[in-house]
Amino acid sequence: MTDSETDPTPSIAHTASRGTRPPIVLVGIDTEADDQWSTAGRRQLAVRNAERLPALQSLFERFGVRPTYFVTWEMATNDSSASILRSLAASGRCEIGSHLHPWSMPSGRDVDGADHTYPHNLSAEMLARQLDELTRGIETHLGVRPRSYRAGRNGFDHHSLPVLENLGYVVDSSVDPLFNERRKGGMCFAGAPIAPYRADYADVRRPGASRILEIPISSATIPALPKPLESLYTALPPLPYRGILRRGGLRGAWLRPSYSPLGDMRRLATRLAARVGVLNIAFHSSEVLAGGSPYTPDEASVARFLDDLTRLLEYATQRLGAVGRTCAEYAAAWEVERQGSRRV
Repeated sequence: MTDSETDPTPSIAHTASRGTRPPIVLVGIDTEADDQWSTAGRRQLAVRNAERLPALQSLFERFGVRPTYFVTWEMATNDSSASILRSLAASGRCEIGSHLHPWSMPSGRDVDGADHTYPHNLSAEMLARQLDELTRGIETHLGVRPRSYRAGRNGFDHHSLPVLENLGYVVDSSVDPLFNERRKGGMCFAGAPIAPYRADYADVRRPGASRILEIPISSATIPALPKPLESLYTALPPLPYRGILRRGGLRGAWLRPSYSPLGDMRRLATRLAARVGVLNIAFHSSEVLAGGSPYTPDEASVARFLDDLTRLLEYATQRLGAVGRTCAEYAAAWEVERQGSRRV
């Protein structure tokens, strides 16, 4: 992929030249308790941000977007947040998926909230137990069986695949091609594709034979690098190397308003619409609550976040012609298309 775009705001007709099908826009929200970045937040597991979800859903519906709410245990089982999520699920305009935070699960929660572990670092037995517990908890409290998953802190590797398959999942959206938290004990997804693929049983960064469709979070460098060079970029420790490269003009971009400025998001969306056909926007539910995340400490920062999100959705749907789908809806269409191509 090369960075040959000269017009950052092409017409729908221009982007449609990729084919007759319009691009798809997905939005995956990590729907979790307030401020899970701090020990205090993990101790309290407050769910005030759930009160902001109906307004957020209304924003999506303005643009025909069908979000997927990746829900944690506390959001599914707390009476106040569960009531809101049940109402959203009943509307038929969104999807309820699951989002595993090991520290908030009944089995294995650290009592003081200090443990901030990644799901992939759990033992195989505990991982299977917690994913089963979370899946059944969402079904019991929200009335829907989740079929799409995102690991907390992107803590996802090949050990999760057979567990998800056995529980009836069809989608994972944990892989982020620019994500690297090895220094913290987390994953590095260097080399992962940006287009959806069946994950490999030995390495989730590679296409393989799993029944789980991996829909990566949309991220890439600006300007675009060939995949081998992007892989080297991702494998670098973020500090200090990415800062040095950024001063030289090379930077990462995400379809994520807290991570990237609007101009970079539009530029990345344009590239993805024309060449991949999928825009996968990601953020946390707590980012729409003042003080709910380090990215939005006050109402002014929440307003900026929502304004950028609104402008991104407007650009994706009205300028690029993208059509909204939930993750599971996209997976079903992806499978139909794959089966059709096999028959040709």
